Amino acid sequence: MSMTHPHPVHPVASPRDPFVDVVRVLGMVLVVVQHWSMPVLLDRGGDLVTGNALASAPLVTWVSQVMPLVFFAGGAANYLSWTSRPQSAEKWIGKRVVRLGWPVLPLIAVWLPLPYLLGALGVPAQPLEVASRLVGQLLWFLAVYLLAVVATPLLSRVRAGVLVPAFAAGALAVDALRFSGFEAAGYLNVVFVWLAVHQIGFLYAQGRLARLTGRKALGLAAAGFAATAAMVVAGPYPASMIGMPGMPSNMAPPSAVMLAVFAGQLGLALWARERLNRALPAPVLAWLAPRMMTFYLWHMTALITVGGVAFLGFGARTPEPWSATWWLLLPVWLGWLALVLAVLTALMARFEAAPPASPTRARTVAAVGLSAAGLLTLTVTGFTPGTFVPAAGSAALALGLALLLRRRAAVPLPR
Repeated sequence: MSMTHPHPVHPVASPRDPFVDVVRVLGMVLVVVQHWSMPVLLDRGGDLVTGNALASAPLVTWVSQVMPLVFFAGGAANYLSWTSRPQSAEKWIGKRVVRLGWPVLPLIAVWLPLPYLLGALGVPAQPLEVASRLVGQLLWFLAVYLLAVVATPLLSRVRAGVLVPAFAAGALAVDALRFSGFEAAGYLNVVFVWLAVHQIGFLYAQGRLARLTGRKALGLAAAGFAATAAMVVAGPYPASMIGMPGMPSNMAPPSAVMLAVFAGQLGLALWARERLNRALPAPVLAWLAPRMMTFYLWHMTALITVGGVAFLGFGARTPEPWSATWWLLLPVWLGWLALVLAVLTALMARFEAAPPASPTRARTVAAVGLSAAGLLTLTVTGFTPGTFVPAAGSAALALGLALLLRRRAAVPLPR
C-alpha cells in the first residue's frame, strides 16, 4: 500500500468535472425517490406487511435503478482525486475512509438506542424490527464503495480497457455458477459487477469516452437496453433490477445483466450530458453535492418516520399501486418525506465535514479491515434490538475511524 502516483497514467480532466457531480447527485436523488415510491404498507393481523409498488412495473427499474451510474461517477471521481497530485496510497485511502465512514457515526448514535426506546414506548416489535433492519441495509453501498476506494490506487495502474472486459467475463462466469445451483458464488459479483462500472468511470476520467456523444451515445443506450431485454427473455435473469420476494435478485447479489442496464443508462446520460449539466446550476450543484451522503443515509429514517406515523398513528394503508388514488397521493407522500429529510439534513449534514486524518500504512490497513467489518455487519443485521451484534459492528467502524484521526501534539506541562 506504499505506492505513490506522482503523475497521471493518462491525461485527465479537471479534478472537478461537473458532469461527474451531476450524475452522482441526480443518481442519488433518483435512488431516494425510488426507495420512497416503492413501499406498499398493509396490515395483516396486526403485523406490518410490506409490498413493492414496482413489482408490477419491472421495466421502470431499468431506468430507476441507477446504482451502476452512481458507481460510475464514483470511479471517475476517485480516479481524478487519486491522480490529481502526488500522494501515497495509504494516505489517500485513509482520508477517503474517514470521509466515507464519519457521516455514519451519527446514524449509529441514533439507531443503536432508538429501537429500545421506541419499544419501551409501546411501538409493536414486528414493525420496529422491520424498520431497524432497513436502516442498516443501506450501508451495503458504503461497504462496496470502500472496496472500490481501496482498489483505486492499484487498478489505476492497469488499463481500464483491459479490466472492464475481464470483469464482465468474470460476472458472466459467476452467474453461470450461481444459476446452476451454486448460489453463494453469486456474491463474487459484488467485485466483478461494481468494479466493472467503477473502472468505466476511470475511462471517462481519462477522456476515453469523449467521442460517445450524439448518435453514438444513443447507439450505446439502444445496445445496452437491447442486451438487457435479450438476457431477460432468454433467462435466467428476472425482469426487475431491484430485488423481489420469491425471485432471484439482480442486485443482491448483482448479476451481469446490471452491466447491460448500465450501458443503456450511460448512453442516455452521455447523450444528454450538456442538458444534464445545465439542469443543475452551479450554485445548486455546489449546495447539493456535499450533502449527498446525508441524503442517502437518512432518507430511510425519513421514510420510517412518516410511514410509522401514517401506519401506526393514523391507520393509513397504501392505495393500490398505480391506481388513480396512488398517483394522487404520491406527491403528498413524497412532499412529507422531503420535508422530514430536509430537517434531518439540516441537523446531520455537518458530519460530512470529516475531521483531519493522519493515516500511516499500518493504521490504514487496520482501519480498512475494521470499517469493512463494521459496515458489513450492520448491512446484514441492521440495528435490530435484542442482540449485541449491531453494537459490535458499530464499535468496529468507530475504532477503524479512530485509528485514522490526526493525533494532537502533546502540550508540555509548565514547570
